[in-house]
Amino acid sequence: MIMKADLHCHTTLSDGSLGIEETIAQAKRYGIDYFAITDHDTLSSFSRAVVLGERYGVKIIPAVEFSTYDSKRNSKAHIICYNPEKPGRLEGLCLRTCELRKKRGKLMAQKVLEKYPITLESILRYATGSKVIFKCHIMHALMDYGYTTDLYGKVYDELFNPVTGLCAEEVSTDMQDYPEAHFVLELIHSAGGLAVLAHPAVFNNYELLTELCEAKKIDGVEVWHQSADEQKRKIAFDIAEKYGLITTGGSDFHGFYNHYPIAIGSNYTPEDSLRAILKRKTK
Repeated sequence: MIMKADLHCHTTLSDGSLGIEETIAQAKRYGIDYFAITDHDTLSSFSRAVVLGERYGVKIIPAVEFSTYDSKRNSKAHIICYNPEKPGRLEGLCLRTCELRKKRGKLMAQKVLEKYPITLESILRYATGSKVIFKCHIMHALMDYGYTTDLYGKVYDELFNPVTGLCAEEVSTDMQDYPEAHFVLELIHSAGGLAVLAHPAVFNNYELLTELCEAKKIDGVEVWHQSADEQKRKIAFDIAEKYGLITTGGSDFHGFYNHYPIAIGSNYTPEDSLRAILKRKTK
């Protein structure tokens, strides 16, 4: 019997619109056997997700998606940690990054409040679960008050375009914001986790991926993701084949907050890769 595994998903603990239980219940409806909640820079889903997974008959692989910085190429990079044996070693990093996100979120919200006569409470209503204000929470509030009917469209671009956005608060280039990718990888491995470079097509991380492979610092790469066309998937897959990486896939589900329509189970992790992840956990 083929096992279905969606190993990339977000909930209200970060920038998803559905809670943990609703997300796992939907995974069950779609026939998912193995599921990973990869909320940004937080381990908060770990214990509850496993309990709810048992209730719904879905096996949960504990995971977290780290926001990192590739200083050599002046670019962002997201790294997913799967199955950390000592998750406590990752708590400090999560707290530091979340504090950064809180600071940036508040700055963005304040700038938006100067332009639009809405309340901070209307934004916080949507950020309650995550305790961090994401751009999607601000946009949801603006939709409530009729300033836009699109979550991602003209108003979003005017406010949050990383170059021209009037209210954007992007990562600085002095490496004092998000942690360096190499540091995060070392920390993941010290915690006994598997490190997978997420959606390399989003930030054009292919040079970084090759560099990490040659330094033997990365365990896998997310090949099957909505952001990558067949050509980009082949590039990632060929690099994985050359260096013996695990190849993963996932929907990167955010519910209502996705940039494009995407449902749980839209992309899967191949069964041989899933078995490699589970085998590593067993060891």
